[in-house]
Amino acid sequence: MSAVTPGAALKQIAAGDLAPVYLVLGDDDIEKAELADAFEQVVDEGLRAFNVERIDGAEATLRQVVAAAAALPMMAARRIVIVRRAERCLAPKRESRATAADLAAFEEYLADPYPHAVLVLVAAGLDRRRRTTARLLEAATQVTGDVLASVPEAERWVRRRVSAAGRSIEPAAARFVAARAGPDLPRLRGEVERLLLFVGDEPAVRLDDARMVAGPAAAHDDWAVARAIERGQTASALKELALIMESGAAPYLVLGQLAWVVRTKMPNHRIAGAVESLYRTDLDIKSSVGDPRVLLERLVLELCDG
Repeated sequence: MSAVTPGAALKQIAAGDLAPVYLVLGDDDIEKAELADAFEQVVDEGLRAFNVERIDGAEATLRQVVAAAAALPMMAARRIVIVRRAERCLAPKRESRATAADLAAFEEYLADPYPHAVLVLVAAGLDRRRRTTARLLEAATQVTGDVLASVPEAERWVRRRVSAAGRSIEPAAARFVAARAGPDLPRLRGEVERLLLFVGDEPAVRLDDARMVAGPAAAHDDWAVARAIERGQTASALKELALIMESGAAPYLVLGQLAWVVRTKMPNHRIAGAVESLYRTDLDIKSSVGDPRVLLERLVLELCDG
């Protein structure tokens, strides 16, 4: 097994020097999807309809994957087969003679891949106890997405991401964004995407830009949601709730603040309904009925609208 970074894989794609089998792993679904899309670039756009095949591993068998790779390319040197959610077909829920035969056929393919095909398997994770997984790890070039463990690593990721977008970023701005989001890759990606959208066509991202985009959440007023509800400003209350939740506030802390609004600021004729909404939200959060943020958004709407 060989292992490369996403950046190294993109260089291989640009050079057209591709391995026969790739295994794309990682926690960032967006990064995995972007990398899978990049493999299409080795085929001329006008010929992709004939030479690029996308397969959902939750709906296809490994035998179908092998058959897709076996098909000869049309007016192109290579055929690209991309399998998303590959973990689903690599570990079928039901074991049978048919699935055993599919696994055997796939292992045979891994031992001697077709030279005209590039098979790209995109997976969230793999059961490494399975023999087929071991065969795959031996045969494939493994591409593992970024895994961040510290704020300095997050800062380096911010710089790479901004650079990939064709812009530069001040060191202080990169540190600010990384410190705000921490080594949480999905959240960090969201922060950078919002920042790039904010600067538009500007060639450089400045610290002031980062502060303007992140300011309300970086130095957030913990009672902003409560005050917006008190004033009946629904849109503002929802915005402030989003900021405070993104900054890592505990749902029960927010719920407690909203209860204070009901106890101290709510008109008498609305208290009964507001208390019922609080009780239902508290019960739903404790029972894991839904995403706490969504439940709190529903509560904010009810408190604002009466």
